[in-house]
Amino acid sequence: MSMRELIVERFPLSYSKYIEVFGGAGWVLFHKQREPFEIYNDYDSRLVNLFRCVRERPEELIAALDNLPLNARQEFHALRQRMKDGVGSDIQQAADFFRIIRYSYGSKLRTYSAQPCDISSFYPIIRQAHRRLKTVVIENRDFESCIRQYDSPDTFYYLDPPYYGTEDFYDAGFTKADHQRLRDALGNVCGKWLLSYNSCNWVRELYAGFHQEELTRVNNLGLTFHAGAEYGELLIDNYDTAERRMSINQTTLF
Repeated sequence: MSMRELIVERFPLSYSKYIEVFGGAGWVLFHKQREPFEIYNDYDSRLVNLFRCVRERPEELIAALDNLPLNARQEFHALRQRMKDGVGSDIQQAADFFRIIRYSYGSKLRTYSAQPCDISSFYPIIRQAHRRLKTVVIENRDFESCIRQYDSPDTFYYLDPPYYGTEDFYDAGFTKADHQRLRDALGNVCGKWLLSYNSCNWVRELYAGFHQEELTRVNNLGLTFHAGAEYGELLIDNYDTAERRMSINQTTLF
């Protein structure tokens, strides 16, 4: 079973608002079932712009991708410079950002991967994502503001923040103080939340008093050099994550 399947399996049985606070690539959002009230949030305005263009104008985005340079190191760095300068319309910036993601090593935006990549192979995925995102509200807010805005007893937050010790990989930045601010924000909510982190002593101590479950997941970048490389994943929550799994098992049994 994949990690995101294990995560969704631990969602609460009942809630009316689903909030993905650190939306990123929508890793869990695109896997879970559609619900009436869903919020995708991310602090990176470039990523949010891409998601909004996929939701509202997928064919324009595809047309813009068709008109960009092919996969090559020189073009990759030219796209990065154009992204840095903020040149072009919303659609053009979304297309630039998408190509940079696809052409960069580990989708980290910084280093050219020098790997084959046919952008047109992603067009069906863009159209599929458009259909999935049609009713999703897309926000561009700081995590604390997002949590506070949508909090209620019927809210469920899924959070996948930058992992402790890897903050330098994120252009938007995330400090040790932000990790502590996140803990404080979650400690004051009315709703339920499930949090994914890398397993380390500092995080375990930071969330002492909350239920913690350790799992392992495959390190995708590690597979390049070490087949089957794994690292610890820590799931932290403020509710009983066994309730849905017990319900599934009972339904299957009878």
